Amino acid sequence: MKWLPTLLRAFTAALLIIGGVPAYAQTTAATPALWAVKDADTTIYLFGTVHVMKPDIDWFHGDIKRAFDRSDELVLEIIEPDDPNAIGATMTSTALAKDGIKLSDRLAPDARAKYQAAMDANSLPWRTFDMFNPWMSGMALSVAPLAKLGYKNDLGAEKILRSAAEAAGKKVDALETVEQQVGFFASLPMAQQVQFLNATVDGLPDMENEFGDLLRYWQAGQPDKLAKSMNESLEATPELAQVLLTGRNANWAKWIKARLDQPGTVFVAVGAGHLAGKGSVQDQLKTLGLCARRLKDVKP
Repeated sequence: MKWLPTLLRAFTAALLIIGGVPAYAQTTAATPALWAVKDADTTIYLFGTVHVMKPDIDWFHGDIKRAFDRSDELVLEIIEPDDPNAIGATMTSTALAKDGIKLSDRLAPDARAKYQAAMDANSLPWRTFDMFNPWMSGMALSVAPLAKLGYKNDLGAEKILRSAAEAAGKKVDALETVEQQVGFFASLPMAQQVQFLNATVDGLPDMENEFGDLLRYWQAGQPDKLAKSMNESLEATPELAQVLLTGRNANWAKWIKARLDQPGTVFVAVGAGHLAGKGSVQDQLKTLGLCARRLKDVKP
């Protein structure tokens, strides 16, 4: 699965930015937001995804399905390797601490005790993780509890979209590589890695409720409310937000602008947090003189 950054209140805002976000609801027909950027001969749809779900969310229908069907190409954040161990191998080799300092020794005594208890509670061997840098444990703790709550990676939006694209003979491409996404974490200064890990541990008790709030907004197609919840996290960690969110959004906006020079129809699917709030892909497009409009305002 993909691996996401967690800004403050970790795995809530973060799991809408890179990698996996679970869906949290009873059986329902979700209506997530969808945008389009157009010129005379090119249409680029923008869809915010969640990456792991429970089996009772019906989202691949209506405007989203119609936009996907009329697209020639699917573009994701990354193309997940067919070998499920490939990402783990990349992460492990990158995450090894090079300075010989144990992860537990990087934490203050009270934070260390909470961290080790959280790892034990989620069946993660903190002694083994002592050889890694803090971001690795932060990611592990962001993902491990989800299975207990019934969320499944194979139901994630990217997997559904990629499978449908390949079945239809559509081209599948990516904005980033696995190595680039891992690099976002590995390049964080150590102080920010520790902050990320501590925030992840502190947020674990509220995980299910906070996911519920954010994902209800996603299901209801309310990116403004989703962004408002996210901003409470982002404002406290502007350095992380720049590296993991707004900087990438700016790069993707430039890609979209360049892609408009080629005729065709493209369906771009990225973490929902990239398409919500200040500094979003839509905001970045505005600085380039482009307008991303909600699909309900765009003629087929």
